[in-house]
Amino acid sequence: MRSGRSVNADASFGDRLLSVEPPRPAVCQNQLMRANPLRDKWSAGQVAYGGWMAIPSAVTAEVMAATDLDYLCIDMQHGLIDYSDSVHILQALTLGGATPTVRVPENSPSHISKALDAGAMAIIVPMVNSREDCQAGVDSCFYAPKGGRSYGPTRAASVEGSDYYEMANDVISCIPMVETVEAVNDLDGILSMDGVDAIYVGPADLAISMGMAPGQAQPEFLAALDAIVAACRQHNVVPGIHATPSTAGDRIGRGFRMITVVADLPVFAAGVTASIALARGEGADTNDRPY
Repeated sequence: MRSGRSVNADASFGDRLLSVEPPRPAVCQNQLMRANPLRDKWSAGQVAYGGWMAIPSAVTAEVMAATDLDYLCIDMQHGLIDYSDSVHILQALTLGGATPTVRVPENSPSHISKALDAGAMAIIVPMVNSREDCQAGVDSCFYAPKGGRSYGPTRAASVEGSDYYEMANDVISCIPMVETVEAVNDLDGILSMDGVDAIYVGPADLAISMGMAPGQAQPEFLAALDAIVAACRQHNVVPGIHATPSTAGDRIGRGFRMITVVADLPVFAAGVTASIALARGEGADTNDRPY
């Protein structure tokens, strides 16, 4: 960008250099922490639709961010994404309007705080099997007095604005996973924890914990889902679940209000399969997988 100051063409190089205005520091255009779209959906009593990312690519994340999904989750537990990848993906997600969400590798302060410091606005905590596990996740997500999160929002404060510390506890979402029989048995303890506004059912692990193969819809499994939704309503907690395009309708009908409906790797695989099948004049596999 040219300076507004006029420069004499006949002046010496030194004089011309001194006459040029120094670059102005960049001004943060976002001085106030933005709202969490997930929370807005929950407050309105609406269903939040989400996407799942396992591919370690900021490019595919940009494609996901360009959609009208309400949240996008970076899977650092089972996905192929490490911390360095997640930072680039979070940068890409800033371009969109979805809540940047991270499923951390495990329920530990270091994993949770690093994801939040990098810019995540929601944390999905895996393998929360008890009230004690839930307390540990909540403590890691929130600053005192609500929790025990260490202060150091390296990227988050720069992106979200100067009031990050003041607003974070009200904006951040801590979402423990319910994915074992043990967790279901302590559901009241988990749902009554201060700081838990939603839970997220991992249907594959829940089915395995119940002695079933993943992806089945046996009556006992569906009854467990219904019991989880009923308990969430009792405690005014949003029930969430991992789903596929073909199971989303059933899950919404059962009362789930946070539903992952698309995942990047299966969509990519399905697109490749469909393109090859179309070129060969064959039928295409829909590849309706949750991961």
